[in-house]
Formats: sequence, structure tokens, C-alpha cells
Amino acid sequence: MEVVMPEPQIYVERTLAIIKPDIIDKEEEIEDIILRSGFHIVQKRKLQLSPEQCSNFYAEQFGKVFFPNLTAYMSSGPIVAMVLARNCAISYWKELLGPSNSLRARITHAHSLRAFYGTDELRNGLHGSLSISSAEKEIRFMFPEAILEPIPTGQRARDYLNLYVKPTLLAGLTALCKVKPPDPL
Repeated sequence: MEVVMPEPQIYVERTLAIIKPDIIDKEEEIEDIILRSGFHIVQKRKLQLSPEQCSNFYAEQFGKVFFPNLTAYMSSGPIVAMVLARNCAISYWKELLGPSNSLRARITHAHSLRAFYGTDELRNGLHGSLSISSAEKEIRFMFPEAILEPIPTGQRARDYLNLYVKPTLLAGLTALCKVKPPDPL
């Protein structure tokens, strides 16, 4: 009888999450919600950004009416930056966050984090990356030491597993079975 193993799948996508200065005291509560929602917190760091760093982080918002208030708000106190990982992390995090305007979130997405923790249009409590490319850029900004290698998917992932992981596991498990150590650890 031949044992058929299911095809391995790699699900990981990363996104940046930020707990903003006005709700930093809710950090543990928010982390609990994040973990219960199926995310893994890969990296976490508490820091305070200068107005210049905030301007660089939100450079794509430059020129908009709210930009000065945004940089002042984000540099007003400490923040918690986290790299979250899971299957479709960006879309699930955006769904959990709700609309960027907290007032609108309370009406249209009453169970979202921004509806619960945000106070107005600007002070929405939390940040999330909008796309894979912005997530990579934002993660590099907050975690300059992070190694962001592209995660293989589809055929590339299967090829990697077949070429590198399966032969190593097979050799190691075969050797272990032949020796049969009294304490395999």
C-alpha cells in the first residue's frame, strides 16, 4: 500500500501593523485579538518616531491637507510596530482594521479594530499596509535589520521542497530508523 502525502503548501504573507500613540495602553488587548485572528507576530518593536521619520514613512501622503497633523500625531508618543504573518495577511489585516476613517468604521464595520479603538478621521488607532510592495517597504523602514526574502509560492515552493527539504528529511529519517537510538533527542 502506497502512502499518499498531501502536496505541501506555503501560506505566509507578511504585513506591517502599527499601534498608534493614542492607544498604546491597549497593546496587550490588541495583540490578543491579532493572535486569536490567526496571525503570527514575527517581529515587534516599541519606538518613538521623530516628525522627520514620520514624514519619510508617510511620504506618499505628502501634500495632502492632513499630512502635517498626521506626522504630528504619529510622533506624539511611542508606537508599537509589528510584522504580522499568515495566509493573505494583508487582506485579512485590512479587513480586521476596517475603514481608515474611524467614524465611518463605526457605521459600516462596527466590529473592526478602528471602529472600536479609533476616535476620528485622523486618530484611527492602527496602521496596516495596503499592498505587498508597501508592506515590504514599511517593514524595511520599521525593521531595517529584517531579511525580507521573497517567499516562494505555487510551483516554485513545490520545487524547493522537492529539491531541498524532502531529500534532507528522507536521509535524516532513514538514518534515524537504521540506528534506532535509545533516546532520539
